[in-house]
Amino acid sequence: MQWEAITWQRMAERLAGHLDDPDNAPEPGSWQRVGMDGAPAAETGVLAGRLADALRLRGRPSLVVAADGFLRPASLRFEFGREDVDSYLGGWYDTAALWREVFGPTDPGGTGRVLPDLWDPVTDRATRSPYVELPPGGVLLVHGPLLLGHWFPFDLSVHIRLSAGALARRTEEAARWTLPAFARYEADTDPASAADVVVRADDPRHPAWTGIGSG
Repeated sequence: MQWEAITWQRMAERLAGHLDDPDNAPEPGSWQRVGMDGAPAAETGVLAGRLADALRLRGRPSLVVAADGFLRPASLRFEFGREDVDSYLGGWYDTAALWREVFGPTDPGGTGRVLPDLWDPVTDRATRSPYVELPPGGVLLVHGPLLLGHWFPFDLSVHIRLSAGALARRTEEAARWTLPAFARYEADTDPASAADVVVRADDPRHPAWTGIGSG
């Protein structure tokens, strides 16, 4: 891969410009969907927020949705133990709800009524958040881990990559049991090849990226 040094702000502006390019604009009455994939230590929500701000300056409405808002109840996540790697990879996130409540409404001919979150992992209860109307022409920004292994219909996908060493250093002690899960995700899904954009963020102060369409 060819890497280009860039700031997070400039990256967000470049991504917003790409989405706003007439060649990439959604069909009338449609939406664009962007995925920001990366381990929790990669802090995908930061770039998603910056991109939302950059789009807003261009007059483009957007909605940021965190995959962590669609965790399954603790009784299902921890059915085989609190540190089961197989469960984390395949059973922690309610992908059916994401399809139904987030991607379905932004399919062609959809309503644009998106549920921003479903489950609070702290209280282990439904959030009861109201639906949000994302107007046609808006951009849906979904961020979180393990996004590129589910065939989600992203118009643009970004993978924020951490080397194994950086991931281990930046992962909280209580979550280090997930490291084998991300190693398997790298081996099985190869997110760096699946994504349209790859960001190298071992040092978050000095990111580098492949540019758009070069991942």
